[in-house]
Amino acid sequence: MQTITKYLALVVLCLNVHLIHAQDTIQKPNNLERIEALKIFKETIKQQEKDFLKAEVEAIIKRFDKGEITSEDAEQLKKEAAEKRALNIENRIAIVDNRISLYRRNTYPESKDADAEKENKIGLMVSNRTFSIKGNKRKPKDDVRTSNDLLFAVGFNNAIIDGKNLSDSPYKIGASSFIELGWNWKTRVFENSRFVRFKYGFSFQWNKLNLDDNQYFLQNGNITSIETFPVALKKAKFRTTNLVFPVHFEFGPLKKMDRSDNRIRYINNRQFKIGIGAYGGINIGTLQKLRYSESGDRVKQKIKRNYNTSDFVYGLSGYMGVGDLALYIKYDLSPIFKNQAVKQNNISLGIRVDLD
Repeated sequence: MQTITKYLALVVLCLNVHLIHAQDTIQKPNNLERIEALKIFKETIKQQEKDFLKAEVEAIIKRFDKGEITSEDAEQLKKEAAEKRALNIENRIAIVDNRISLYRRNTYPESKDADAEKENKIGLMVSNRTFSIKGNKRKPKDDVRTSNDLLFAVGFNNAIIDGKNLSDSPYKIGASSFIELGWNWKTRVFENSRFVRFKYGFSFQWNKLNLDDNQYFLQNGNITSIETFPVALKKAKFRTTNLVFPVHFEFGPLKKMDRSDNRIRYINNRQFKIGIGAYGGINIGTLQKLRYSESGDRVKQKIKRNYNTSDFVYGLSGYMGVGDLALYIKYDLSPIFKNQAVKQNNISLGIRVDLD
């Protein structure tokens, strides 16, 4: 038993293995260099905050020139910006001074400074030899050029039919509707201007047509026609589901937003916008629902067929609004039904919400 204990003790002494945090274990006599670097960094902090203040003041002046704010408001905003930057300088320099004091009292190295890029190291020590892996936490980007948002749209739906007006449409104008749900990315076209953005993403579109006058769709081989149902219909709904990839050029000002982590974002907060673009994709489903009564029984039918609908869909779309809300219109250049004698194209008008 004593022999086993001796061997175990020898192993523990030779393999002194433990996880370490590099800045708390390995001592390096480089604190003087760090102190000098931090003194220089204090001047950098002052210059950074002055540059930020200059940019804010220029933005306030532009708002005043456009008539968005009065001269009193402009002066008040300048004063608030100057006070904020002065406090930032005071707080950030205080952090650096505290680290300088820490370096002067101790011989172990700490992180370089509060605002610089932080470094973590986790390692293994075996018989006074250290093996470690370094990892850097990236400093956040100051100005992100691409953002993303959730798209939701809803409204009225119908079809443009060759040789007919909307008043002669077989589809109920008030009851036919559409829903669109998707995700978009938005990239500023020009690096130094945020007025023009390129917007792109993907969406699911559900286009619904409610047939009127006891009519329904009947597919007979390659021909799809509107026929009169043999009994009284309570409802006749026809729906296509599309997966599309819209692209738009969006125009309009964006509001600059300074975050506490020094990141800069641009949001459409009550700002006018207009978007012009197109979309293309595929039809992923077609469904007809019929409700009627027969021999005293309530019958509900769901018929899933292609009804000769177009496999590929494409069209034009546009929107105009303020903030997150916009009036939205889209028109399918591809016909609803392919290779038919009478051409029909889906058209939608509604409200679009972009939650960025």
